[in-house]
Amino acid sequence: MLKQLNHCMQLIEQYLDSPDTMEQIAQQSQWPMLDIKQVFFYLTGMSLVEYIKNRKLSLATQKLLTGKSVTETAFESGYQSVDGFTRAYKKFSGMLPSEVYQKQRGRSFEPIQFKITVHGGNQMEYQLIEKTAFTFAGVSKRVKMQFEGVNQEIVALAQSITETQRNLMHQLKNGEPNDILNISYQADRQFLAEEGQLTHMIGVITQERNLPEGLDYLEMPASTWAVFPNEGPFPETLQQTMANIYTDWLVNHDYQLADSLSFSFTKMDPEKSGFAYSEIWIPVKK
Repeated sequence: MLKQLNHCMQLIEQYLDSPDTMEQIAQQSQWPMLDIKQVFFYLTGMSLVEYIKNRKLSLATQKLLTGKSVTETAFESGYQSVDGFTRAYKKFSGMLPSEVYQKQRGRSFEPIQFKITVHGGNQMEYQLIEKTAFTFAGVSKRVKMQFEGVNQEIVALAQSITETQRNLMHQLKNGEPNDILNISYQADRQFLAEEGQLTHMIGVITQERNLPEGLDYLEMPASTWAVFPNEGPFPETLQQTMANIYTDWLVNHDYQLADSLSFSFTKMDPEKSGFAYSEIWIPVKK
C-alpha cells in the first residue's frame, strides 16, 4: 500500500501544473480512485482534493516569488479567473498573491511522503532575501552538536563575552537583521547528524571594513538567503523549524545550501514565559 500511495504522490507532483491532475492519477495509478481517496484521508486527515489544491497553491507561491505575475500564475494554476485564484490563495496562506509578488514573502505546503509515518504536509512561512557581502563579527567557539534542548556550551559562550566585546559588537552592528545573532557553521557532519562539533558565534552583521581586534570575524559573499520566521515555545519551536528546513523544505524546493551555515535571532515574549519569536536564515542557491 505504501508503494502505491507514494506512486500516487509522485503522479501528483508530475501533473501538478495540469488542469486535470485528478484524472491523470485515476488513469495511471492502477488503483481505484475511491480507495486512494479513502486511504489518503484516513492517513492524513485531509481530502485528496484539498491536498492537491494546497500543493498547486504552494507551487503558485514559487512562481510568484520568481517573478511571474498574478494573472499568469492564476491561469497556470488552473483557475479560470484572477478573482477565484486570489480568494483561494488568500484562504490558503492568509496573504494576497499580489502581496507575495510585491513583498517576496510567501508560504509553502510541502509534499507528503508515506513511510512508516506520514512525513510532510506542514506549512512553512519563508522569504527569499538578496543580501550584498557582509561580515559576521562576534565571539566564537567549537561546541557540541545538539538538536534538542538548551546547549549549555552555547550558554557558557554567551556568559564568557566581556563588556569590551559587547561594546565592540554594538559599535559594529549596522546590517539587517540588526540583532544579536547565533551563527552556526563548520559542522562536522554538515548539520545532518547529532554528532561531533560545530563552530558557534554570538555576534552581529557589519558592513565595516576597518575591523578592530578583540572579536572573531567571518566574511560572507553576496548571496540569496531563505528566511524562516517562527513563533512558539523556545527553544522547541526554533529547533523543530530547523529540522523541517532540512527534512522538508530543502528536499522539496529548487534550492540547495550555498554554504553549510545558518544564523538565527530570538526575541523572547515579555508577557509569555518561555515563548519567543525567532528567525532562521540559511544561504541558498538554485
